[in-house]
Amino acid sequence: MKAIWNNEVIAESDTTVVVEGNHYFPIATLNKSYLRDSNTTSHCPWKGDANYYSLDVNGETNADAAWYYKDPKPKAAEIADHVAFWKGVEITN
Repeated sequence: MKAIWNNEVIAESDTTVVVEGNHYFPIATLNKSYLRDSNTTSHCPWKGDANYYSLDVNGETNADAAWYYKDPKPKAAEIADHVAFWKGVEITN
């Protein structure tokens, strides 16, 4: 699977974890040069507290386009050290 935004591959992996229709990519498969820390957080009752990254690609920014759970709840343990995307990021294989 690939996560693509602004004509660049942000992440690529053969081992994503699919939860609620979202592909979570192992953090080691991300091109971290495109990621910028965000102060945005959210809460999921069964997964826990999410943190976000913004994408900075070819001079354009996609705010809060990626999210991850630093310490997911036990029911979501499989997405620890994984990142998912939205906001126009294309997920393809």
